[in-house]
Amino acid sequence: MPVRPCSGVRRMLTGAIAAAPLTACRGAIDQSALEPGSPQAAAVLDLWWFALAVAAGVYALTIGALFWALWRARRRARLGEALPHDEMRKKSIAVIGAVVATVVILLVFFSYDVSVSRTLRVPAAEPHLLVRVTGRRWWWKVEYPDSNPSRWVTDANEIHIPTGRPVLVELTSNDVIHSLWIPNLGGKKDLIPKYKDTLWFAANRPGVYRGQCAEFCGHQHAKMALHVVAHEPAEFEQWLAHSRQPAPMPGDSLTLRGKEVFLSGPCVLCHAIQGTPAGSRAGPDLTHLASRRTIAAGTLPNTKGNLAAWITDPQGVKPGANMPPNALSPGDLEALLAYLQSLR
Repeated sequence: MPVRPCSGVRRMLTGAIAAAPLTACRGAIDQSALEPGSPQAAAVLDLWWFALAVAAGVYALTIGALFWALWRARRRARLGEALPHDEMRKKSIAVIGAVVATVVILLVFFSYDVSVSRTLRVPAAEPHLLVRVTGRRWWWKVEYPDSNPSRWVTDANEIHIPTGRPVLVELTSNDVIHSLWIPNLGGKKDLIPKYKDTLWFAANRPGVYRGQCAEFCGHQHAKMALHVVAHEPAEFEQWLAHSRQPAPMPGDSLTLRGKEVFLSGPCVLCHAIQGTPAGSRAGPDLTHLASRRTIAAGTLPNTKGNLAAWITDPQGVKPGANMPPNALSPGDLEALLAYLQSLR
């Protein structure tokens, strides 16, 4: 049975949660393989439409031939006509024609599939943005490597990219097999422990694209989503420069107390906040937590009420998650929320 917040904390959360219901983000996030946002997704969609059209045509011809054969057989039976002597020869020719047509269709499919596969290969000539994604139960660690360690950016559950520029995503897993699938931007790739794979795409228009884990990975597989945010190039550079900055200093006494609550409590054992002594890598990096659209890997919108519920009773929100409940007093919880919401 999940651990519930103490009664004082529950009373304090009633108004906040009523103003921000515990519901997942819907409507604003684009997730459809039929609305491609990259050349790779467009090529896959064209292949899908081609396969659908050919399959529908073959199905229609097959059913038509079946009904035609039934009609001829019933007509002969009704009229008492004898089977022509050359009927077997005609049937043999029809079978040979069907086999040849099948081989031709398969060759066309093979050629088209090879063409699409070449489109999905990583481009060697163009400079690309490198992003490393590590699948964990049940969230995504996102890193932007740099030769200068001070410029290395670590994020969680969101991939920010510039439009019009190839993005090379290095994939691996920290625990079990996961699979990254962003329908609007391309195909899916498995993330296998101790093995590195790559995926690439290039968004051709700004937007927010929802992705998810497409390989069953345990209890909360369904609540392991991420968002790809495609910016205009100048806007992306601004985001990257801001993300390289440490967490802002508390601006008032409440956020200062919240920082103390964070550093003196169990949160510091799992999370990192750049510019503070908190440096654990067991959980998501929280340096710019307030800038993220969701919490708990797309489970909830990032609002004060949802954040409070996630901190105090994570098992009630996402049963089986590795985050433990935190029994905080109402005052400490309010201060901690103020501090976390200042991390932009």
